[in-house]
Parts: sequence; C-alpha cells; structure tokens
Amino acid sequence: MPEEGKIQWLHTARNLQEMEDRYNDWASEYDADLRDDFAYNGPQTATSLLTRHVPRGARILDAGAGTGLVGQCLADLGYTDLTAMDLSPAMLEESRKKSLYREIHRMVMGEPLDFPSDAFDAVISVGVFTMGHAPANSLDELVRVTKPGGHLVFSIRLDAFEAGGFDEKLASLEAEHQWQLVEVTDRFAPLPKGEPDIFYRVWVYRVS
Repeated sequence: MPEEGKIQWLHTARNLQEMEDRYNDWASEYDADLRDDFAYNGPQTATSLLTRHVPRGARILDAGAGTGLVGQCLADLGYTDLTAMDLSPAMLEESRKKSLYREIHRMVMGEPLDFPSDAFDAVISVGVFTMGHAPANSLDELVRVTKPGGHLVFSIRLDAFEAGGFDEKLASLEAEHQWQLVEVTDRFAPLPKGEPDIFYRVWVYRVS
C-alpha cells in the first residue's frame, strides 16, 4: 500500500478482486488516514440530509459501509436499526468492532443483493459511486430493496457522473416512475485536506 496517493490507488484497481484486496490492506488504518490525512466529511454531509426525511426507528441499509463511518454518524444521530454491506471482509471486520450494526453482510454492489424486496425504510451509500467502483446499475437493486415511500441517499463523484452513466440511470429510474427526486446538494469536496479537487454531490430520492 502506498504511503501517498491512497485514494488514487483505490480508484485504479483493475478488477473487483484487486479492489477488494486493496481495501483489505487499508482497513486497519482507514479511519485514521481519512480523518488525519483527508479531513473526510462525506458521511456527515449525507447523514445530515437523511435526518430530514427518515425517522429514527427506520430500518436502514448502509450500502458500501466499509469500516462503519456512516454507521457511526447514524448511531450518533439516534438511528439504531442499521444493516451493513460491503465488498471487503477486512473493512467489515473493522465495522463489527464498533457494534453499530444489527446485521453485517459481504455483498457486491452491481450484483443481485441477497435481501428481499422492500426490506428497508431507507438506503444510504456514501463514497461508493466513484471512479472504478460500484456501477450505475447498482441503483436498481438499491431501489428494489427499499420500501415504497422510503428514501435513497447517496453521493456520486462528479467526474464519474456522466462517464459512469449515472446521469442516464438517475433519469431512467425517474422516467420509469421508480423514484422521485427530493433534493440534491451543491457540489462539495469530501476530502478537502488530501484531495481538494475531487467533488461530489449527494442526492435524495423517494421510492415509488
């Protein structure tokens, strides 16, 4: 694992196995590095939006949970019925140590998820829709597992928005009456200390 350029190192993984291996390698130092080297604020930004639309007591899926940074924010805000899923077993083991989630599952975004339809009141996914990571079609499964009237809250890296087909996927799901846009943030830099030129936005949709 490189001492510098760790974000780019993740984003240049050549395949799913290499990506999993790189997250596994970084897992034990991930939280400290994001805090100290990057001043990571993505989880706080996304969870603050979720609180506007999702009541405490809701069953929430943290899709791409990693080490549980989003789960920690949700727990601090009073949410307790949390389920985690992620590609990396080592990242999930770090999340398990925090005792944030009622359930923890290894699953891969972009593949069929082993959850029944309408299983969750809300889904949140932060830092997952970026370069070389989860594909745009992952959103189909996230919609499927969310109850009608429930909410999806997710961030997308802006230079992946068109390149990764997210613009078309968001529009097609709305045209198919699968969801309706509730709100979207202005662009922001979630890694202002280490990667100040990487920008994201956060979207909130209500499932039909």
